[in-house]
Amino acid sequence: MTLTEQLASRAEEHDRDGSFPYEGVGAVHEAGLLNATIGARFGGEGAGLARTVGILHEVGKGDPSVALVTAMTLFTHAAQDRSGGWPAEVYDEVLTESAQRPVLLNALRVEPELGTPARGGLPRTIARRVGDSWLLSGHKIFSTGAEALRWMVVWARTDEDPVRVGGFIVRGDSPGITVLPTWDHLGLRASRSDDVLFTDVQVPYDATIGLVEHGSAPDRRDEITAWNSLGLTALYLGVAEAAQEWLVTFLNHRVPTNLGEPLATLPRFQAAVGEIEVALLGANALVRGLAERVDDGDAAAVVQSAGAKTIGTRAAITAVEQAVSLTGNHGLSRSQPLQRHYRDVLCSRVHTPQDDVIISAAGRSALSRKGG
Repeated sequence: MTLTEQLASRAEEHDRDGSFPYEGVGAVHEAGLLNATIGARFGGEGAGLARTVGILHEVGKGDPSVALVTAMTLFTHAAQDRSGGWPAEVYDEVLTESAQRPVLLNALRVEPELGTPARGGLPRTIARRVGDSWLLSGHKIFSTGAEALRWMVVWARTDEDPVRVGGFIVRGDSPGITVLPTWDHLGLRASRSDDVLFTDVQVPYDATIGLVEHGSAPDRRDEITAWNSLGLTALYLGVAEAAQEWLVTFLNHRVPTNLGEPLATLPRFQAAVGEIEVALLGANALVRGLAERVDDGDAAAVVQSAGAKTIGTRAAITAVEQAVSLTGNHGLSRSQPLQRHYRDVLCSRVHTPQDDVIISAAGRSALSRKGG
């Protein structure tokens, strides 16, 4: 059984009861994929974006909730390899643990009042300096994998004047952390993207990343955005491929009595499946091609990755919608995985950068090119 098949075999169970897929994360770790982006200078594989895109596509095809928590960990290791930021002593602890068991990492940035920080604003989560430590208090939402995170990078502000903002590195088992089981979502139910409350959580003074005076410097996240855009798009294209495979099997086995042969023999179904095939082929080629260019240091590919997210996720959603429309009640039955794929693929719209931001930026860029 392949890793994708192994993950798929438990995906329905975790979707139904909203339970975290610990065994799926364990399988990804055992396959050597959870740590793939740990840099070569840290003794890891040092996988680039193209390799990561391939991993997330295959894991997403099996269980996108497992893929999403895997993505957050892979992105964190990749950022450390390229830009640094984690204190050496803390990251050494991460590496030691990661060699022995699954260690999940994620950045917690979204808040109830603020929403996504990508749209601006100052976090309400606050770190107060007390001696040689910070005491961190606040409320984060949509915290993917919350109950299973070993390390959290919590976006917060200081109580200083002037205020500084940045990431505070917190162990998931630190006193003062409460995970609230608030996640009751349409899709990616097993990702357990719950709320997390921090109440005077003690953080060592130097356990911070990118702590700068608020407004003093831009948040340079271009390459991080490229990894998020292409990596997560690959994940949802994996979901669409799983839906396509189910559809093909269904059409080849469904033999209405009035027809006497499989639905797959009808031209209209052949044309519809062809539309899905071509759309997914193009989207996958775009995502993988841009990922390779990002790895090669192509600055234009970094910029274009956001647009590829819109193209790729729209292709994935449309493909699954077409599969649902072709199969009707069969596809929407809870006994079949297609309805789950449909619910999961819709989640592609919520990830940063979101379509309205991407499209507006693309429009401004195009209009700034003063044509003849």
